[in-house]
Amino acid sequence: MSLVRVHNFSVSLDGYGTGEGQSLESPFGHAGERLHRWFFHTRTFRAMHGEEGGETGVDDAMARAWGDGIGAEIMGRNKFGPQRGPWQDHEWNGWWGPDPVFHTPVFVLTHHPRPTVEMAGGTTFHFVDGSPHEVLARAREAAGGLDVRIGGGPSTIRAFLAADLVDHLHVVVVPILLGRGERLWDGLEGLEERFRIEAVSSPSGVTHLTFTRP
Repeated sequence: MSLVRVHNFSVSLDGYGTGEGQSLESPFGHAGERLHRWFFHTRTFRAMHGEEGGETGVDDAMARAWGDGIGAEIMGRNKFGPQRGPWQDHEWNGWWGPDPVFHTPVFVLTHHPRPTVEMAGGTTFHFVDGSPHEVLARAREAAGGLDVRIGGGPSTIRAFLAADLVDHLHVVVVPILLGRGERLWDGLEGLEERFRIEAVSSPSGVTHLTFTRP
């Protein structure tokens, strides 16, 4: 069976995966870019956006597994955009422009489904309401035997971890304190007992933690 994977998910030292006050101009709220600066300088990030160059050290080595073998993604509505409640603007198709970086079917979790949106490059956004098990079944079918990536945000990853559906989890601990926002680890006491855990430190100051199901 295909694996369920999380890659390149950044958290602060106090466990926040995003800041408070998300808006159109601030996708990560008051955290700004601080959680993801380690990623922006990598060759992987630049290649995702059609650019050349970038660094090829530890951070890039960890980041570049992001797309290998992925056939579908699941993300929370807050990763897709800042709107809440019933959709008021069906013209909004995410922060990634006309050719999003995913190039697979993407299942957006929402209590307010809307029509499917087909984008350039093979990305298709499906807006679905269901339990983690139900949505994963749909994503696996769409993935055609490839793996399914859980893209975030924190509450979405937390829900799939709580349901014991994640096989591989890559978390990047960034040496900042956010103090407020949305935390990843709440309600997951004893999570470490399910996984083999490895840690790799980087000259950028972050620590890459990988949780792999034995």
